[in-house]
Amino acid sequence: MAATVEAPVPAEQDSARCGTEEENRGAAVEEKSQQPQTGSTGPAVPHSRLSKLPLARIKALMKTDPDVSLASQESVFIIAKATELFVEMIAKDALVYAQQGKRKTLQRKDLDNAIEAIDEFAFLEGTLD
Repeated sequence: MAATVEAPVPAEQDSARCGTEEENRGAAVEEKSQQPQTGSTGPAVPHSRLSKLPLARIKALMKTDPDVSLASQESVFIIAKATELFVEMIAKDALVYAQQGKRKTLQRKDLDNAIEAIDEFAFLEGTLD
């Protein structure tokens, strides 16, 4: 009776089977972020570091509305994040029009074209006039 021993899979075949090197790196980062943190009871990163916009200024702008008397940190953060995503989306759409004009710099006419062409931005029509 002979025992069978499986040979280990070479690294090249194993990485091709599991995905690209970038995907493997992303999975490693994900695994590290899912590990429990010791000695910390609150969030690891405060909201101010997750947002690119100044939260104090956004809170001040929110309080200029007479209907808003108090604004929690969570609500200020959500407004900041939504604003960032909105600006990113309209900038990407406007970039398409700049690239069609063989330019790398966004101009007002690119924003106008994006607003006119994309239904999601219909509420902005006439605001840049």
